[in-house]
Amino acid sequence: MSYRIIADSCCDKTAQMADWTNITFVPLTLEIGDYRILDDENFDQDDYIRRTLEYNDVAKTACPSPDAWATAFDCDEDELYVITITDKLSGTYNSALQGVELYKEEHPDSTKKIHVFNSLATAGIECLTAEKIKALADAGEDFDTIVSTVEDFIVNHTALYFCLESLDVLKKNGRLFALAATVLKKLRLKLVFERTSEGNIKPAAQDIAMNRAIVKMANIIGENVAGIDLADKRLIITHVCCEDKAKFVAEKIKAVAPFGDIEIVKASGLNSTYAANGGIIVSYSK
Repeated sequence: MSYRIIADSCCDKTAQMADWTNITFVPLTLEIGDYRILDDENFDQDDYIRRTLEYNDVAKTACPSPDAWATAFDCDEDELYVITITDKLSGTYNSALQGVELYKEEHPDSTKKIHVFNSLATAGIECLTAEKIKALADAGEDFDTIVSTVEDFIVNHTALYFCLESLDVLKKNGRLFALAATVLKKLRLKLVFERTSEGNIKPAAQDIAMNRAIVKMANIIGENVAGIDLADKRLIITHVCCEDKAKFVAEKIKAVAPFGDIEIVKASGLNSTYAANGGIIVSYSK
């Protein structure tokens, strides 16, 4: 059976994906005041961040419509694996589910199999999920096995941490609803957050300096993967206009956790919006 991976644009593009011919990205919409663009292959991170820094408010985003998803599902492949950002931070997952129902209504005779994965995260975990799906599908695993294996992979074999220069966008867009008020009073600190198994975020460490917060994040990751053979595990560092900082993060993580592969990528538009200028997101398999 032929298959296609369909991901929202929160899935950062890794080097491995460059040659894939069976992946489709469904873009979110980015808004900076009256400036409105799709988060697609034309996204220019440097220009976008410049605009956010010049804007006296915060950027906003909008998830793809159910119709946009249904359109993406109208393809030649028989099995579709759909990946979205966590439903705790966006309506994209629910929109994709509605897109499935819309597609079925418009194609009542279709025998296409579609499964929507809630990545419980964003950025690199969506990439790792896509890579896992491809590996299993290319190995000839059946649809149901791929679905169950990848659902377990997302919950039990991936992790995500991030450290941002600014939390303004997350705070003003209501994306910090799960954090205690006492933490919000400490926004001048550099906070390290982690993804929870439910797809929320929670604080994991803090420091007054970004470099020291990064070292703490690296040490937490080292502790998290202690005793695991990392030879075949991947770690993805997503950055927002701070490649040198991403390289520093890579060095600190390598010192405590010998991942088989570490890749540095630019953040997509959605991730650039919420991580903001200077933000770092670290995702890995374990």
